[in-house]
Amino acid sequence: MTNKKFYITTPIYYPSGNPHIGHCYTTVACDSIARYKRMQGYSVMFLTGTDEHGQKIEEKAKEQGVTPQEYVDEIVKNFKKLWSYMDISYDRYIRTTDDYHVEAIQKIFKELYDRGYIYKGEYKGMYCTPCESFWTSSQLDENGCCPECHREVKEASEEAYFFKLSPFADRIEKLLTETDYLQPKSRATELVNNFIKPGLEDLCVSRTSFTWGIPVTFDPKHVVYVWVDALFNYCTALGFQNDAHNDFDEFWPADVHMVAKDIMRFHAIIWPAMLMALDLPLPKHLAVHGWITFNGQKMSKSLGNVVDPFILGERYGSDAIRYHILREMALGADSSFSNEIMINRINSDLANGLGNLVSRTVAMVDKYFGGTIPSERELGDFDDELISCALSLRDKVDEFIDQTQINNALAEIFKVISRANKYIDETEPWILGKNETKKARLASVLYNLLEAIRISTTLLSCFMPKTMPKIWKQIGASDNDISYENATEWGVLPTNVKVCRGEIIFPRIDVEKEIDELNKIIGSNAKEEQADDFTPAPVGEQISIDDFAKSDLRVALVKSCEKVKKSKKLLCLQLDDGMGGRQVVSGIAEWYKPEDLVGKKVIIVANLKPVKLCGVESNGMICAADTPDGAASVIFPDQSLPNGSKIR
Repeated sequence: MTNKKFYITTPIYYPSGNPHIGHCYTTVACDSIARYKRMQGYSVMFLTGTDEHGQKIEEKAKEQGVTPQEYVDEIVKNFKKLWSYMDISYDRYIRTTDDYHVEAIQKIFKELYDRGYIYKGEYKGMYCTPCESFWTSSQLDENGCCPECHREVKEASEEAYFFKLSPFADRIEKLLTETDYLQPKSRATELVNNFIKPGLEDLCVSRTSFTWGIPVTFDPKHVVYVWVDALFNYCTALGFQNDAHNDFDEFWPADVHMVAKDIMRFHAIIWPAMLMALDLPLPKHLAVHGWITFNGQKMSKSLGNVVDPFILGERYGSDAIRYHILREMALGADSSFSNEIMINRINSDLANGLGNLVSRTVAMVDKYFGGTIPSERELGDFDDELISCALSLRDKVDEFIDQTQINNALAEIFKVISRANKYIDETEPWILGKNETKKARLASVLYNLLEAIRISTTLLSCFMPKTMPKIWKQIGASDNDISYENATEWGVLPTNVKVCRGEIIFPRIDVEKEIDELNKIIGSNAKEEQADDFTPAPVGEQISIDDFAKSDLRVALVKSCEKVKKSKKLLCLQLDDGMGGRQVVSGIAEWYKPEDLVGKKVIIVANLKPVKLCGVESNGMICAADTPDGAASVIFPDQSLPNGSKIR
């Protein structure tokens, strides 16, 4: 299998602030798959990096009194520090400021121009600075804001080069609907209906309103816009159109691009179209995952809803954090994060499951046989079931890894761990140990447990690379015992294997105490970091107290809530406003699930004229705050306030 190649990529991260736990999933997931493929014998290329150009970077650097290069250099250090701490085994790290990438992008832009797919024109439309995106009026959300981040847009016009998307519409639709390029496949319908069926519009691929970017060689007042610059990193990092690397022919096309859902459109539509324009092979799979959310909201430092991953790792170990985020995230869906969910997962799976199995098994070998299992054996009940369960594990994990369903792969591994713990209860080794005539049977039971641990932890090492070697030392496994091939073999450990009792692998955590401690940390971090990357919107035109008095703000209780069928952004809330009740429609579905709001009190503008949104009548507006990353944070008043209380 050594001649097999495997290429996996994360998106390149936009360095607008320091990384947090919300950034970790994609990189940890790709790292785990890369490790698994290496264990299978593949020659692996695992790429990650940073997307470092654009107007937002230029503005941030100016605010801090540094050059854009100095600004991104500092943030890249923090990304690399986090990836090192999380044991990310990337093979190559690309920065879009790297000289070889700049050279390659200029050649690619010129090639697309020479082929007639890029042309000069003038863009007139609505522009969102944070997203660096132009939008037509029909694409704006129900509030006339950016459909991606829901922040204010401004009318803009500038000379620009455009990429022709429409010629590729039919081919991309077939790619999404008739192949397994997009995983999960359910995302394809969303893309086709929302973007391809209405008609693909040509894409702006250069800018003249800022300078922090790659200059267009034949028109230097233009810089290459993000879509060409960032997306082609997957090719330039392998040496496409440059001499820095020379493994493009070896590894392209990519086996897996893994991205979060907010950049799915760019990778599922724009990226294939550009590759088609250059007659390059398309990546085999695009795996799209959801967000790590906190109370239904996307992870965001500005909301104070994340804990620094370094703090989490210091308290529980980086492997526990890796395991938690991988186990909780089902491909295509969001993963709800809370202190309680995390600690309970660590306790149930790692402390009570794996840690307890290792501790009990090694302790019994030490107690009954002085640490070395004798070679005499006696088969008995339940052996075949445990052995069969362990030996069938690798094939199941293989299948889920190939489908990028990491949570299911981990679930299968922990089924074996759970079965081994049950085997202890079934065979009752503490009773066997009291009977000298049962020593051979006891030796078989404990040896079987060690083998089940060996197989489980061999496969688990790709997801939790730091802890498994500690377990192997305790169960007496040598380096030669741990391999992909040996994961389907029974009896690999020496007949008279010697264990080495050590520290508890995953100590059980006091849930209530830890939740209190983490909540204190979150609160402290929110206060300290709230202003780090936040620039308030300009204050509006001054009004008089009489103008303000025209707005009637009231407290209301959310009695029920459901999604509006014709919209992905709207929720319909039934409220008890103390005045007979009312229905309000709000564009917060991207950040809140209905169940997150039911039973909570909100502030509403009670005297707005009724309007219909997607055919549903709305009698008021929910008050929410804009956050720096484009989320809407609903303002929740004190729950003790009576329904209908007036805000003044």
